Amino acid sequence: MAQARNIDDLRSLARRRVPRFSFEYVDGGAEDETTMAANRASFAATRILPRQLAGIRAVDMSVDILGKTSQLPFAVAPTGYNGLLAKNGDLVLARTARLAGIPFTQSTMSSSSIEEVARVIDGGRHWFQLYMLKDTAITRRLVERAQQAGCEALVLTSDAIVLGNRETDKHNYASPGKLTWGAKLDVARRMAWLLDVVAPHGPPGFGNLAEFLPRGQTSAIDGARFISAQMDTALSWETVDWLRSIWPHKLVVKGIMRVEDALAAAERGVDAIVVSNHGGRQLNGTASSLEVLSAIGKPLNGRCDIILDSGVRRGSDIFKALALGAKAVLCGRAMLYGLAAGGATGAARAVEILQTELERTMMLAGSSSLMQIDRSALCVASGSFLHR
Repeated sequence: MAQARNIDDLRSLARRRVPRFSFEYVDGGAEDETTMAANRASFAATRILPRQLAGIRAVDMSVDILGKTSQLPFAVAPTGYNGLLAKNGDLVLARTARLAGIPFTQSTMSSSSIEEVARVIDGGRHWFQLYMLKDTAITRRLVERAQQAGCEALVLTSDAIVLGNRETDKHNYASPGKLTWGAKLDVARRMAWLLDVVAPHGPPGFGNLAEFLPRGQTSAIDGARFISAQMDTALSWETVDWLRSIWPHKLVVKGIMRVEDALAAAERGVDAIVVSNHGGRQLNGTASSLEVLSAIGKPLNGRCDIILDSGVRRGSDIFKALALGAKAVLCGRAMLYGLAAGGATGAARAVEILQTELERTMMLAGSSSLMQIDRSALCVASGSFLHR
């Protein structure tokens, strides 16, 4: 892990360690993956204007997000089925986040339950991501469990009323839940992964769904079928109002990409929005998160916190997002590459890489604290010109 110099190195190590079907579940996007590529291209096209002779001796990377201080301006994004990458993957990421002083956002589709994560995170920042389900009794029960477990924030995912068409991932399956023979042979060659993840009790299921599944139907494929059938396509702002009425703590809406949606969230008392296209995994052909961030931030005028998600791979990416109006970012694939590459050691290395890169970027750009980072630090490449 010490030889991994950046997140892309962790990605390469992850590709070697876990089976192809598991890696491509994390690494792939929707359809032609143009949105996923656009997320990275937007960061590449946004350039930093370094400031010289700023007299910086040290930098402060702490940030107040959702009313509490975090040591770094990023959090672990909600990602499903992390137990497929490393044993107790969600618990590993939760511990890593606690030790780093950053929030861990647990997915509805996590391998471990809300209660298991709460025990591990013990005093850390625990956010729970929620999919709104057709059966509101199940949704209410999940919300109740999150509250009882001490979660400080509920993160409603708004852009997954149906699952995206993830073709790269589908190539590994002969039929839903059944791997092709080629994928099975690939799994058989990953003995270290098999001993870590599968032995001795088989692949993990979905910890949060166990109480809702029929007896004897608690496997991963059973959970996936259940959640796919339960996705509420009628999700609306009235749903947000309902959640606000039953959830007494911080409420976040993830998946905002338009100004009018951001304003609607603020009007309903949402505490934060996540500007996100789901990492390019839902609707292919959408704008990148970074390119809409500034337009969303101006009319909001501080009425709620803004978090950016999708495409973050470098500490300099975090710097650019903060300069364009985000308070913090969510890191999904960056953390999962570390987890898949080396479990707890790999996840900790991912945090270390991002932290070190952000610190270096801030020093070279002349910013001693996050409060000093603003749009004046950036210019945007357009053809052969740079526009401030």
